Amino acid sequence: MSTEPPQYPPPDDDPFKKQPPQQPPQGGGSPYDTPPPGGGGSPYGTPPPPPPYGGDPYGSAGGPGGYGGQDPLAGMPPLADSGKRVLARIIDMILVGIVVGLLSWLFGTAEYDIDPDKVNTGKSFGQSLLAAVLYIAYDSFMISKSGQTLGKKWLGMRVANLNDGATPTLQTALARAAVLWLPFAFCCACIWTAICGGWSFFDKPYKQGLHDKAAKTVVVSA
Repeated sequence: MSTEPPQYPPPDDDPFKKQPPQQPPQGGGSPYDTPPPGGGGSPYGTPPPPPPYGGDPYGSAGGPGGYGGQDPLAGMPPLADSGKRVLARIIDMILVGIVVGLLSWLFGTAEYDIDPDKVNTGKSFGQSLLAAVLYIAYDSFMISKSGQTLGKKWLGMRVANLNDGATPTLQTALARAAVLWLPFAFCCACIWTAICGGWSFFDKPYKQGLHDKAAKTVVVSA
């Protein structure tokens, strides 16, 4: 039994980040061996087939849908099911909505009157502003910390950068949350949520919502 202390990765190393592929050994070998990818092709001069995608996932060369470079999903878990994503979003909306309701009541910004002649515009705007701030703060903090909100964690999925699979930075998570929640809080509510999140049901090949496209992220199984 070894007495050496266990080795751990550096604390700033993201465990989800895709690692570079192992380089094939150089030189030697039989001329009849299968040539390594990108290693010069067949010994009889037949060039290797071109890669299906290019480097930048949003590049203009090659790949389905105009995406270029090598497939950015290579080495990542499968893309999350869009139906599960919707359910996770509903869970998050309920959790944050409870907090919004309690704070709205505490600060007097709640507006319960459904009579349009008696709607208090100031209170209504205050509640919308509070909702936007809390939703964006919650989403940005949780996604930049682990790639998971509570809803995504409970349903086994996470948000990842499309280009390398790493957990999004706070700046990326903030941009993603702002695209999703600002229209929801101030004007379009459920309509915008259906459009923004429902986009993943039809998007090819990465099943991105509009907020994912803005932040260049994908949602994968955890």
